[in-house]
Formats: sequence, structure tokens, C-alpha cells
Amino acid sequence: MSAYSYTVIALLCVIIAALIIKIYLLKKSAREIKRQIKKINAEETNSLIVISSADRDMRSLAFSLNNELKAVNTLRHKYSLGDEEIKKAVTNISHDLRTPLTSVSGYLDLLKNEEKSERAEQYLKIIENRTNAMKTLTGELFGFSVVTCAETQPDTERTDICALIEESLAANYTLLMDKGIEPAVTMPESIIINTDRNMLLRVFSNIISNAAKYSDGDLNITANESGTVCFSNTAAELTAVQAARLFDRFYTVTDARQSTGLGLSIAKELRKKLGGEISAEYENGILNIKIML
Repeated sequence: MSAYSYTVIALLCVIIAALIIKIYLLKKSAREIKRQIKKINAEETNSLIVISSADRDMRSLAFSLNNELKAVNTLRHKYSLGDEEIKKAVTNISHDLRTPLTSVSGYLDLLKNEEKSERAEQYLKIIENRTNAMKTLTGELFGFSVVTCAETQPDTERTDICALIEESLAANYTLLMDKGIEPAVTMPESIIINTDRNMLLRVFSNIISNAAKYSDGDLNITANESGTVCFSNTAAELTAVQAARLFDRFYTVTDARQSTGLGLSIAKELRKKLGGEISAEYENGILNIKIML
């Protein structure tokens, strides 16, 4: 083999080695970008992408991605400010409504003791029902603004999940009985976890209250040692599309005269603060709301 051939082979080896190094560095930069984007999305930070590669095209790609991230961060900040303003407005409005509603309720109680005609009794009953509905709605609005406040953080302690379920059922006993619902509960004697007792109690109560309002007459609750709690009830008129929106703010399956549609949304917000997952599935006329603790 001639010296020229050796030279060509050596040159090809150098070129191949250079290409291998180039490809390795490009793949390394791609992995860096992927890893940082995943972290930025998960933590919702204002960090930007930084890569070690000196390749012009990869640095140009990182620059373009950073511009997009800056735009997303700006929109996120505007949304956050707007969301906080809405929460403050809701808090103020609900607070301002609660005071006069309390006064109206007081005067209604006084009117009950006065002599009045049968028609006046009917009108008074209607006013009382509407006032109670308004008190419930403003209470839900105020509760939502409180639980979604950034300052509201869990105070964890050792908690018996089974005892919380029983307490939630007791708190909603009258509502369940009025609807003719006798819950069927399957769970061990106790399931102990570290969580915020009051927050989780609110989650369970809201789900049970929702089932009492919209169930076709049944409620099944199961809990297991792995920390999964499932609330199931028949809801023949519900659709899969409606089930997918149950946790949306202000979404109601029926009209909004008796509910703000915030009960399950509050449950979701509290579950988010506590960690874990909450989801709704609808199949064969059965609604399943599952909580992973």
C-alpha cells in the first residue's frame, strides 16, 4: 500500500473521529436542553436554558427556546396576577355579602314569631330558602378564595383516614338521608398517614356532598392500605364530557342556583396542596372519584 493510501486512510479516520465527537457533543447538548426544559416546566421557574456546547446552531436553538420561555414566563406572571386579583375580589365580595345576609336571616327569624296570613307564610318560606341558598353560595366562594391562597399551607400530623371518612359521613348525614342515600363503606379498621387533617376532611366532605346532590340514590366508599380512596355513585344522566369537567372552577352539571360549582374544585386545590392525585372516571353510568393519598 502506498504512502498516499495511508495518508487518505489516516485523513478519513480523523474525519470520522471528528464527526463522532461532533455527534456526541450535539447529542449531549440535546440532552441538556431536554433535561432543563423538563425541570423548568415541572418547577415553573424563570430559569433559562444553558448549554455547554459551542456549536453555533445548538446555541441558536437554545437562544430561540429561551425567547419562547421568556414569553411564557411573562404570560404566566400576568395570569398569576390576574388570578390573585380575582381571588381577592371574590373574597371581598363574599365577605361583603355575608354580613347583610346574616342580618336578613335574623330579621326572618323575628318575622316567624309575628302573626301573618297563610300567603305571607308562603312568601316568608320562599325568602328564607333563597336567603339560605345565597348564604351557601357566598360561603363556597369565600372557602374557595381561602383554600387557593398561596399562604394556606398544610399542617401535617398522623391522621387516621378511616376515622376522617366516618366523620365526613356524619357531617353529611342529614343531606344523605334527605336524598335517601345509605352509604356502603368498605375499608380496614384504620389507615394512618401524615397529612393535614382539616384539609383532607374538607376534601372528603366536599366529595360526599357532591355525591349526595347528584347521585341517583347510592354511594359506595372503598379505602385500602395502599392509600387509595374511591367514592362511587350511579349518575345515569351524567356524560363522560361532564365528568371530565367536574373539577373545573364554577362548573355545574345542572343550573347554578344552588351551587357555585366550586365544591370539587376546592377538593382538587386542597389535594394539590397535600400532594397525591384526585381524578374522576365515568363508565357505564357510574361516576368514580378516586383519591391517591
